[in-house]
Amino acid sequence: MNAMGALSWAADAVVVIYSLTVAITAPLVVAQGILPRRLFPAPLVVFKLWYAAKFDDYLTAEPPSFFRGLNWLELIFQWPLNVANVYGILADCPWAATTSLMAGVSTLTSMAAILGDILGSGRATKKLLLVYVPYVAFAVVAILRGLTSGSRTQAGSLASYAWKKII
Repeated sequence: MNAMGALSWAADAVVVIYSLTVAITAPLVVAQGILPRRLFPAPLVVFKLWYAAKFDDYLTAEPPSFFRGLNWLELIFQWPLNVANVYGILADCPWAATTSLMAGVSTLTSMAAILGDILGSGRATKKLLLVYVPYVAFAVVAILRGLTSGSRTQAGSLASYAWKKII
């Protein structure tokens, strides 16, 4: 695998890992910020409360209106988009570049609002920033993956690498 193939593979891996994270957490954790608590099993509610306390995440503990709106965006738009992203990248579908670009731009836009509030509120802690800043890094990688995927070769994709290892 050449350097571009390795870089392409790494970008795919980052986007797949992030997208899997969203695919799992959006309906189980993020949705708790907008749907009635009674819809969720007690261990998930406890996990969300633990997370908010452990990481000083005041946005999750007491979500302001803008954050609730971003939760709706994540549940209705980003969640299915990230599920498609995982499938598209692993199945080596040509449209995965588009879903990657869309997920990256949507995430970066949301993170601008969230980090603006965290930094502007004076409530930024190192732990809280360590939770949200990686989303910015993902967004940049996903955007770059989406914009440069036309120059990728079949041999450099995560899916083709995985299939070669299986076969």
